Amino acid sequence: MDSLAEAALQGAPAAELQKLSVPSDYMALHTRAEDANIFSGETDKDVRRSLRLGRVPMPELAPDEVLIAVMASSINYNTVWSATFEPVSTFPFLKQMARRGYWGARHDLPHHVLGSDAAGVIVRVGSGVSRWKVGDHVVVATTHVDNEDPATHGDGMMGADQRAWGFETNFGGLAHYSVVPTNQLLPKPAHLTWEEAAANPLCAGTAYRMLVSERGARMKQGDVVLIWGAAGGLGTYAAQFVRNGGGIAVGVVGSPDKVGHALAMGCDHVIDRQEIGLTGGAPSDPAAVGKRLGKAIRKATGEDPHIVFEHVGRATFGLSVFVCRRGGTIVTCGSSTGYRHEFDNRYLWMRLKRVIGSHGANLQEQAETNRLIDLGRVNTALSTTFPLAQAPEAARLVQRNEHIGKVGILALAPKEGLGVTDPVLRERIGEQALAPLRN
Repeated sequence: MDSLAEAALQGAPAAELQKLSVPSDYMALHTRAEDANIFSGETDKDVRRSLRLGRVPMPELAPDEVLIAVMASSINYNTVWSATFEPVSTFPFLKQMARRGYWGARHDLPHHVLGSDAAGVIVRVGSGVSRWKVGDHVVVATTHVDNEDPATHGDGMMGADQRAWGFETNFGGLAHYSVVPTNQLLPKPAHLTWEEAAANPLCAGTAYRMLVSERGARMKQGDVVLIWGAAGGLGTYAAQFVRNGGGIAVGVVGSPDKVGHALAMGCDHVIDRQEIGLTGGAPSDPAAVGKRLGKAIRKATGEDPHIVFEHVGRATFGLSVFVCRRGGTIVTCGSSTGYRHEFDNRYLWMRLKRVIGSHGANLQEQAETNRLIDLGRVNTALSTTFPLAQAPEAARLVQRNEHIGKVGILALAPKEGLGVTDPVLRERIGEQALAPLRN
């Protein structure tokens, strides 16, 4: 660990951090452009083969950016996409960044530093930064936007050049350092550890926009919400938002051992996929499986769902359209089992249902999510952590869907439990409530 990173970890004051030199390179989890065809013709695209851990050059800091000493990060499914170079290699995204001029050209490199979550300490600020200062503890909102695009100021997600940080940009969070524009920064919740704070931004913000935001499903009290993958990263935050908003959360999980985890995170009822005969990919007879699923939901709640929280994709989307009530809403982001969805359109059009596409969250939505976390009303979905040296193994766990909640990565933090600056609030909330999946 270099002296600047060591000082940031030890809580050194800003004046001391500013005196220390920024290293010329740093440790980072990355992919390499030369490996883009490494899985050609193979069925099992094991991400451990393409994820590299090694030193990469430190980029120059733009006027509106900060350099963060990353204490912790987490694995999201977009790291799996990057590591398998599917559905497309992420290196073309970096070439697109280069078209934006001098500062964008920094991203177009033969290596791609991954990671769309981070919590850490600001150790440098760009010449144009006024709101943030060296020494601040921050988390990173994951939407990278173009402030010069007028659409961005109406909704950051609607800007033509909106990107997922660490997936469609370089210098992500699975590293000892990260470069972040200031319009992605939020204060770290003071009662959380580094790893707990780092697990939240991408999944919690995405779930908030999908369910709570006026741009999503606009969930209201009493709504029955079907949550696919209720023991995973997105699903565990969705269950909390449904619970907080007075809805009724019906979770679907992939195995019996995940039922208790989904209940712990806020689901009122949980259905094991095996109970309805849904195993593997999309069912050959979706109507039959959909009827069994609908029957299980009505048995639990007495009604069909008002909202379906959909992110699994090909394997479940047809069922989501089928079981959603007349006039209901399917809100969808991502498709971890495939992007090409098949469904019987009669159940959509003749029963007046809506499909809403949702992606990430704008900074205001992220700030509202962060406030709920700061208040202790939404808790971390962190289940386990790995050191950065074992990040490929952690990504493999997520790739095979053998995880629950969020899998954290300790970057500069040498152990769990560091970073708490409000122990009073932490004690008031209680360790069990703070991280249900860990306890």
